[in-house]
Amino acid sequence: MRFFTSVHLLLLAYITAIIVFWEMSLQKQSGHIYAQETTTLRSRIDSTREPAAYNEEMTKLNHDLSMRTTQYVGEGSTFLVVIFIGAFIVYRSFSRRIMLSRQQNNFMLSVTHELKSPIAAMKLNLQTLERHRLDEEKTKQLLERCVKESDRLNDLCNNILFVSQIEGRQYKHTYEELDLSAMTADIVRDYAIRYPRHFVQEIEPGCHFTGDKIMLRLAVTNLLENAIKYTPADKPITIVLRKTGKNIVLQVKDHGPGIPDGEKKKIFNKFYRIGNEESRRSKGTGLGLYLTNKIVRQYKGRITAKDNTPAGSVFEICLPA
Repeated sequence: MRFFTSVHLLLLAYITAIIVFWEMSLQKQSGHIYAQETTTLRSRIDSTREPAAYNEEMTKLNHDLSMRTTQYVGEGSTFLVVIFIGAFIVYRSFSRRIMLSRQQNNFMLSVTHELKSPIAAMKLNLQTLERHRLDEEKTKQLLERCVKESDRLNDLCNNILFVSQIEGRQYKHTYEELDLSAMTADIVRDYAIRYPRHFVQEIEPGCHFTGDKIMLRLAVTNLLENAIKYTPADKPITIVLRKTGKNIVLQVKDHGPGIPDGEKKKIFNKFYRIGNEESRRSKGTGLGLYLTNKIVRQYKGRITAKDNTPAGSVFEICLPA
């Protein structure tokens, strides 16, 4: 990246110097032309005998000189502006490609870990069941862990699959009348069974919306997964669903470490995760919030991240009812 930046700046400086040199050469040549035309005019018209004709011709020569100067300066300036705009576009495009390449590399590292982690956990649980004769309670616990890990694996695969389908415009949205209140309560109930957490529900009944059930469920589950990922086990997770004017507002409040102000918009970018892979302890691929944002925008809604009190984050989805 530094090498490209240095070469880019050197090339830009070289082109600028050439344009300035051409500009100065043209101005110098224009001055020679003006001097020759003035000499020719003096030999052709006597300024003392025909002052009116001489002044008229001199006015034309000065006008031509001024027009050439304006033309040279205008063309040179325009060319420089075009060069700088082109250089900026190239540099920005290259920077984005470098950033996307790094994010994809981080994604591959994290998704490999995410895929291997539940598979390894299920394998260990199943091997334990195979090799040891356990009582009914321990067997049930191991089987529940296997189901929990398989759910994690299924959620991860769904995110990757839906991102691929949405960006490839292969997914066909279906629209149906949905009771978001009942759907959200059902999702929270399912997560309360899967995770030993305290979920606080403030769900207003009768929040109806027309949309794709699979996509909307995925958006809600991604926010819950994100909250569970960062909230300590002894802290509650609050889910709020209500009507506000002509909008339906869904809030998921966690008590995690929070998000710096400079990162609040970046977290919805593809593959983006706060920090780097070496410093992150939380699980994730950087696709959940990106996919949720894509789904919300599909319905002309918006998603924002705010600070929670006294600590944590509040993710808010606002959909036009």
